[in-house]
Amino acid sequence: MRHLLPIFVTCLLASCSSSGIFGSGKFTKNASRITSVRTTAYTHSESDHIIYGARTAVGTNLKYGNVRSAAADWSVFPVGTIFQIEGLPYVYQVDDYGSALVGTNTIDLYKPDKATMKAWGVRNVNIRVLKWGSFSKSLSILKPRTAYPHIRKMVSRIETST
Repeated sequence: MRHLLPIFVTCLLASCSSSGIFGSGKFTKNASRITSVRTTAYTHSESDHIIYGARTAVGTNLKYGNVRSAAADWSVFPVGTIFQIEGLPYVYQVDDYGSALVGTNTIDLYKPDKATMKAWGVRNVNIRVLKWGSFSKSLSILKPRTAYPHIRKMVSRIETST
């Protein structure tokens, strides 16, 4: 029996990878480590974020301390997902989203200024999900905002996957 577990896990991972869950085939909803995640950076002073100020989609202040804000497609990384980038000491919490992120499997990391944002650039990183967020909480925040196409797409993807 003990020898069957590694075989089962290998088969399970191979089937998830071949099915292309979440587009890249590199992770599933229950994974704790996700390899080669595309990350970008954003700041509150960018022209497309100025109208929101330093606030997140959940209505809190953008964070840049030991816990940092991150934006993602909530149908992939639901609101409240907490993760760490391997090799960095900070913890990130998904508390924001962006129209350009929907359908891309990209995580946008909040930076306090444009220089820090530009210094990050685009990086593929390995992340460790410490706690998955809530699809139901994501829906409760998103449903009143469905006038926007990217919000409708996230809502639809969540509703069809849960």
